Amino acid sequence: MSEIRFFVSATEQQTNRILDLMSFEFGEEDFAIATTEVDEKNDVWEASIYLMIEDEGDVLARVQSALAEEFPDLPVQREVIPDIDWIAKSLEGLTPVRAGRFLVHGSHDRDKVQVNDLAIEIDAGQAFGTGHHGTTAGCLEMIDSVVRSRKIRNALDLGTGSGVLAIAVRKLLPVPVLATDIDPIAVRVAAENGVRNGVPNGIEFRTAPGFHSTAFSKYGPFDLIIANILARPLMKMAPQLVNHLAPGGSVILSGILAAQRWKVIAAYNGAGLKHVRTIWRNGWVTIHLQ
Repeated sequence: MSEIRFFVSATEQQTNRILDLMSFEFGEEDFAIATTEVDEKNDVWEASIYLMIEDEGDVLARVQSALAEEFPDLPVQREVIPDIDWIAKSLEGLTPVRAGRFLVHGSHDRDKVQVNDLAIEIDAGQAFGTGHHGTTAGCLEMIDSVVRSRKIRNALDLGTGSGVLAIAVRKLLPVPVLATDIDPIAVRVAAENGVRNGVPNGIEFRTAPGFHSTAFSKYGPFDLIIANILARPLMKMAPQLVNHLAPGGSVILSGILAAQRWKVIAAYNGAGLKHVRTIWRNGWVTIHLQ
């Protein structure tokens, strides 16, 4: 069954408002809603909702209704998303990766797991995050370090991808974890990976764009928030992210190029956090703040 998206093009300010309207309309339903920058110079953004093709008639009518009062002249466009698993193609043949006490491996490398390893089995699939990228490996190493030094009662994995970071927290600690992503396919794959890795309970996987979900207030505030995304969205969401952090809590951020490090730290300093430590891996950094 093909996946499609309906989207509108507008300014950043307009798409933020459109995101609010569509989030209100679709609530906790399993549709991913997101904004994407298309042209920074000309302030062109897109607000999108992702769905299966069988749902398009009803969803299109609801999108048009939600936007009718404030954005009556914005045409709703349609795109069929190609059913090609590019991530699986690009990650074939990857070898196991060690990060802290973790060993992330594919099913073909189960024999590489040693007695004291915290093994996480992730095959190349339809969601990003196998432990091989410097950002994911950096997060795993930082998670291992943080949970040794602080009491963690619950955690949030924002932008979970394959679920590897949520699974890592759950393997270290018997605490509840909320794992969210804007992509419903990623959420499904992450849940499957949780079962595969022996942690089917304790992790709540949810489709949620940004912080536009009641799940964050239901399961938060969080002692540990992990967000492996990209520098610009991390900086933009700093106030919201900190609002969901428990007093004395820790934040682990990655998806950040080394040259972007100080801008991200400055954004979170402005939101009330202080820098604790940075891990450097292959030109990328992982930052711990509290």
